[in-house]
Amino acid sequence: MSDLFQHTVSVFLAFFAIMNPVANTAVFVGLTGGLERAAQQKIALKALIITFFIILIFAVLGNTIFHLFGITLPALRITGGILVFLIGYQMLHGESSKMHQPEENDDSDISVSPLAVPILAGPGTIATAMNYSATGDWAEILITIAAFSILCLFTYVCFVFGQRLVQFFGASGISIVTRLMGLILAVIGIQMLLEGVFGAIASFTNVTIKT
Repeated sequence: MSDLFQHTVSVFLAFFAIMNPVANTAVFVGLTGGLERAAQQKIALKALIITFFIILIFAVLGNTIFHLFGITLPALRITGGILVFLIGYQMLHGESSKMHQPEENDDSDISVSPLAVPILAGPGTIATAMNYSATGDWAEILITIAAFSILCLFTYVCFVFGQRLVQFFGASGISIVTRLMGLILAVIGIQMLLEGVFGAIASFTNVTIKT
């Protein structure tokens, strides 16, 4: 039970760091500041529902995607670790990750783009979901989905009360939170990278011994 609890906490914190609800609330307020409260709630709900289902698909179909493209778990962890580390490194310096920024002149529904993709369900979030559910163990997959669903609910509350939250933290407070989340992300990225490297070495050693 303690291992499952520790895994649940690790998954939630990883998602919390990479989605960074506090900093993304400031982005949400900036995008929807001129709209009525009902419209803001509708956009927040739609964006988070889309985000949840994107992560759900990658969490559940992680192994299928591996087999389809011939991807190994160590390869995912090495690539995902580098990706997560780079996002964390940029956040650590108070910068917004370029991977979580929309393209210029994007006239699509803001709940889809840029909110759902790439701000909330960006490459780092997808890589994190696949990393924690890639073993194929249904317990870990369910924990990953449950942790992310809780974070989506928390993010929705942050978005709905976005104006008050931004005023409470202020620009300096949001910057501090972003840097702290960046530090956590950088450490998680290195951990994923090390697990991938050790896994690759172990696989290579086993193949060498068998041959």
